[in-house]
This record gives sequence, structure tokens and C-alpha cells, in this order.
Amino acid sequence: MNEEALHIIVHGRVQGVFFRASTQERGRDLGLCGWVRNRVDGTVEIHAEGEKQSLDRFAQWCRQGPPAARVEQLETKTVPPEGMSSFKIM
Repeated sequence: MNEEALHIIVHGRVQGVFFRASTQERGRDLGLCGWVRNRVDGTVEIHAEGEKQSLDRFAQWCRQGPPAARVEQLETKTVPPEGMSSFKIM
């Protein structure tokens, strides 16, 4: 398997709207591994790894997030995979 990884920062109304739980569920549905966490500045930080096509679909989902979220900006960059084996909320 040819794995890649993305580091994503999500800005907007993304805390207190089930963004982390929805991210974990979406990542698992796409066969991805990684983690998601809230940051003190009000953003959500995500590390996701897996196949490129799944990562592309995941990043597209992150541009909207769950129904109660309002994503204003998405920062993404390709990073080296860490060899994660699950998708965790941190």
C-alpha cells in the first residue's frame, strides 16, 4: 500500500459541534488512521494517513465538517506518515 499523510488545521466554528467525533468517524469510514484534537486557539488539528484517494475525499469532507460546523479556512500540507494503526480523538 502506498500511504501518504496530511496535516490539517480547520478554522471557523469547529469546536463544540462534534467536529472531532465526526472526523474520527469519517476517517475510519475511509480507511484512514490518524488523530484529531482541539487546539487552544479554537481550531481543530488533524493528522490523517492512508491512500491518496481516501485522503483527498477526507480533506474535501473537512472543508464542510459536520452539520453544525462552519468551516472558514482549511490549511493542509503533506507530511510523512507516522505509521498510525487507528484514528483517535486526542
